[in-house]
Amino acid sequence: MKQLFVLDPIELINPVKDSSAALIEACYRASIESWVCTPSDLQAKGAKAGVVAKTIIPEPWLTLGEPHNLSLNEFHCIWMRKDPPVDEAFLYATHLLEVAERNGVLVLNKPSSLRAWNEKLGALRFSNLMAPTLVASRVNELKEFAHEQGEVVLKPLGGKGGQGVIRIGDAAAGLDALLELVTSQEQMPVMMQKFLPKVIEGDKRILLVNGDPLGAINRKPKKGDFRSNLALGGKAEATALSVREQEICEELGPSLKREGLFFVGIDVIGGMLSEINVTSPTGIREVERLASVPLADQVIERLLKDFP
Repeated sequence: MKQLFVLDPIELINPVKDSSAALIEACYRASIESWVCTPSDLQAKGAKAGVVAKTIIPEPWLTLGEPHNLSLNEFHCIWMRKDPPVDEAFLYATHLLEVAERNGVLVLNKPSSLRAWNEKLGALRFSNLMAPTLVASRVNELKEFAHEQGEVVLKPLGGKGGQGVIRIGDAAAGLDALLELVTSQEQMPVMMQKFLPKVIEGDKRILLVNGDPLGAINRKPKKGDFRSNLALGGKAEATALSVREQEICEELGPSLKREGLFFVGIDVIGGMLSEINVTSPTGIREVERLASVPLADQVIERLLKDFP
């Protein structure tokens, strides 16, 4: 059995922290042959999709084989785990992967859903589970919402890892100028959400596999910041799901499964859904380390069970 991982350049991945590395290692332990490529290695000749890929032996990290030109039909499963931004190159890669999907190859996560489920906007499908939220370009609309909520968080729709997320009060000096800047003079929508003070207690990352929660960590922001992203210095802690968080997973799970979103990371703050991460969710290594759970192996076992 072969699996292909579409990633950022493998040489730049930190195997100690990276979830893709954890999945590749789990494949190796399950005697699954893994190959790697970048989105630029994908191609289509007519209705046939191909790739220039290399074999990978991850233990010890890492040994790469020589590049080979292969048909995507040779793979049992293709993992699309290129990190954001979801730019033109990313979107075109999903279209190329759809060529393989039409020929019967399993692609995770489903290419059309990767396009449809923006990691900020996708959560709006479940706005009843979220803090008050506005997505808009007009400064006056955003200002009015900020005045209603008192203190808000601004999020760029294409951001990742907490980059560009701003906490601001409704009476802040220069609010107009800031909103003009982040909306590119009212040409680009941004997300504005009511600030949740409970973020200081942690932002919970919950990993769902084919609709079911398999692991979670609590991420606490570093001193002087409200953003809990690990990439920005947040600290991961062991945790268990609350009743409310289990309810959120139960509500999301069927939709995620139906949309072909096999491996997803959701963020929950104070019992409120914040984001649904579908491109290349992280957290496997932290769950394995803090909970002593072989999560990557469980993900691959679930894959083989659900898609034999």
